[in-house]
Amino acid sequence: MSLKARITDDMKTAIRAKEMARLGTIRLLLAAIKQREVDERIELDDAAVSSIVEKLIKQRKDSISQFQVAGRDDLVAAEQAELVVLQAYLPEQLSAAEVEAAVATAIAESGASSAKDMGKVMGLLKPRLAGRADMGQVSALIKVRLAG
Repeated sequence: MSLKARITDDMKTAIRAKEMARLGTIRLLLAAIKQREVDERIELDDAAVSSIVEKLIKQRKDSISQFQVAGRDDLVAAEQAELVVLQAYLPEQLSAAEVEAAVATAIAESGASSAKDMGKVMGLLKPRLAGRADMGQVSALIKVRLAG
């Protein structure tokens, strides 16, 4: 079953169970998927759907940090609830050790020796780790490795 089909099935289940908060988040995700399909006139595959899920998760995390600074605990709770629903659609996340091993392998494969070579390393890692690791943390790890 494709990821998009799974999301659609989950929407139907949420409707039947009258889980309104979950239903709202799933509908938001499906609307983002549909918008991209209409804009680009294509049918999205699982990788493209995962990238949309990642984007929405990043937006939720940014919103949570801003709401915490503003002291809006009610909005923080709502965003965290959406975050939990969205994270269910990402593949299994890699452990820190697995990410470090992947970074070390990519640095060796690309022959990177300085921060100037960071783009080469990210180019190798992005397709390998997409959806399975926070690319911001991966980028920071690469910087540390190439600086030292």
